[in-house]
Amino acid sequence: MKIGRSLDALKTELDRQADSKRDFGCDTRIITAVPNMLEGDRMGFDGIALGLKDVGAFPTTDIADGQLSSRLKIPKKYYDRMSDTSPELLCTNINHWFNAEPEVRQVRTLDGQARAFLSNKFRPLDNVELCKAVLPSIEEAGAEILSCEVTDRRLYIKAVAYELQGEVKTGDVVSAGLAISNSEVGHGSLSITPWLYREICKNGMRVASYGKKKYHTGSKINTDGVDLENSWELYSDKTKMVSDQAFWMQVRDLTQSLMSQATFDWILNEIRPTTEREIEGDPMMVVERTQRKFKFNDDETTQITRHFLSEPAGNPLTQWGLANAITRTAEDMKSYDRASELEGVGWDVIEMPKRDWSTLSAL
Repeated sequence: MKIGRSLDALKTELDRQADSKRDFGCDTRIITAVPNMLEGDRMGFDGIALGLKDVGAFPTTDIADGQLSSRLKIPKKYYDRMSDTSPELLCTNINHWFNAEPEVRQVRTLDGQARAFLSNKFRPLDNVELCKAVLPSIEEAGAEILSCEVTDRRLYIKAVAYELQGEVKTGDVVSAGLAISNSEVGHGSLSITPWLYREICKNGMRVASYGKKKYHTGSKINTDGVDLENSWELYSDKTKMVSDQAFWMQVRDLTQSLMSQATFDWILNEIRPTTEREIEGDPMMVVERTQRKFKFNDDETTQITRHFLSEPAGNPLTQWGLANAITRTAEDMKSYDRASELEGVGWDVIEMPKRDWSTLSAL
């Protein structure tokens, strides 16, 4: 399990970000892309064009650049080339399409940078409000937060309830937990899933298939031909406030329900058969096939191989062992985002159908 920052440090950073964030709903015809921002020749949005006399410009982040490239259908390699060698040309391209195909977009800023370029239908589910909803529920469930972090892409909270423990096999104890993540910049939905903590090696595993996700859009109700799923920007502030209150209450209830004995028992029953599915072929070949299936890079594959071949004494090379080699590799990652992804891939290996596992592990 990769350790991020302390809970107190997380709260401090989220409070700081809340004071720094500014969002703008803008017709693209009034947004002007300009070169030569704070980071050398980096492109940005002209703050004065947005009606902000006190702000010169908002340099775009890598995330916003990717969203601009996708939305304007400018191939990313060409976008990056223009950004690196001809920012004036890049701004000319962006401004042309902003005016030729106008639309209302949501520009989210933080610390003076344009961090996201999103649909105006994007429903902000902010990290501060998420923490207000889930942290009391985690405490009430008697769980302890072991790891948390906020990156430029996502917020993460991982907690474990040591009172809910069980053996996947004799001597191999796991504890029930919860993993929560959210993106304020359009990099995925709000996700709440069970999370396992393996006591023997301190690995974390995110049980994605059992969790619940909430995409950043409005209600899925349709009435009188009006698509409310895609009409969040049409709601009044009062309606949005009431909707948010109801939603965060649901989040609190879900947080507690996912750390129940019934959920934990279901997960244990899914895992136990995998502890007996041993490798029939060369372990190195199994890892190579796993690399191709899950698209690990070479450094990740090297670490997975090392951890797989050094499973704790008494644990043969099994499907369960391979899953834990992947989640153990998460701890080696520099990126907290990538570490969290690997915790989910571990569960993907657990859920692999028996027939697929036989193919992966065959001679």
